[in-house]
Amino acid sequence: MNESGQWLVASGQGTRSTSLSANFFLATGHASAMNRRDFLQPRRLARTAGQIFRILDDATTPTALKDCPEPALLRTSRQAMATTFEVMLPYATPHALEVAEAALDEIDRLEDQLTVYRDHSDISQLNRRAAVAPVVVEDRLFNLLVHAARITAETDGAFDITAGALTKAWGFYRRAGRVPSEEERAQALSRVGMRHVALDAEARTVRYHRTGLEINLGSIGKGYALDRVAGLLQSEWGLQSGLLHGGHSSVYAIGNDPGDDRGWAVGIRHPSQPEQRIGIVRLRDRALGTSAATFQHLEYNGRRLGHILDPRTGWPAGGMASATVITASAAEADALATAFFIQGVEKARAYCEAHAGTAAVLLPEDSPTPVVIGLEPDEFEIID
Repeated sequence: MNESGQWLVASGQGTRSTSLSANFFLATGHASAMNRRDFLQPRRLARTAGQIFRILDDATTPTALKDCPEPALLRTSRQAMATTFEVMLPYATPHALEVAEAALDEIDRLEDQLTVYRDHSDISQLNRRAAVAPVVVEDRLFNLLVHAARITAETDGAFDITAGALTKAWGFYRRAGRVPSEEERAQALSRVGMRHVALDAEARTVRYHRTGLEINLGSIGKGYALDRVAGLLQSEWGLQSGLLHGGHSSVYAIGNDPGDDRGWAVGIRHPSQPEQRIGIVRLRDRALGTSAATFQHLEYNGRRLGHILDPRTGWPAGGMASATVITASAAEADALATAFFIQGVEKARAYCEAHAGTAAVLLPEDSPTPVVIGLEPDEFEIID
């Protein structure tokens, strides 16, 4: 259903390609419409059903696939966390509309808890109060903070959710990038570090040992929301197949694409050449997260500086064009994509080798082809 109250149904008359995000894409069929306004008016949902091809693309559908019959997908989307979340379900999914709305309602609820842009959110209250006294935190949010602290330790501080002061110093908090003075950067950097955060597992409390420290979950929140939604849809609705995404960076695949038992095919877009793809990843009950400095950047002394900040130095990371991580958890995929973007190929390789089930597709700035780590040939295809 679109915003005017129309339900869009695949007609099977040829194909076209529709971009879903900066990193992965679906080929859809032409659609005809019928009005269902009289008896279907769910809140703030935009829905389309179309033909999905095994190659998810933003360009012309590959000739070899143009005539392949494929199942229709119900696509439901909503704006949240400053991006578009979308739930894609096989058209025959029982109670598909209720399933999709439950998923997007959960994302709305989680945004209200995690965002730093609403004064009443749990994270905003934590940032205001935790430097004064320990703050009791909801169990699953506490577990997320513990998870984030573990990843910080495992990546030598390259991923760190306490970099809120740095984000503000560089102007990225309000999407108005600027280069801070050395004094500003040093002051912000002094207020960064999970070592300044005390997590009391027994009391479920959080305490900041540094005034001015701010947690910002922008590098893990979308993935966490997808993990929560996937769990909800599987445990409460018995969902066995679906694809979830949060904007330009986070994907979670439940089961298989109904037309392909190898899993869902997700294309990774080239960060500087949006009409091209780096390659195609097959996902089955796995998640994918991508970090790339394509959204906010600024020029400084002849250098292009991106918005992904190294919390150890206080400067934007360099050397990597994009970093994609494939693993079981969307939250972890998002966090590790940020860490690998900052750390580079060799640190990422060492991490993947030490953590079974974690893989990466990395594109260094000076490389025309990606470095693929931990994926089998049938799980990833490089696009020439």
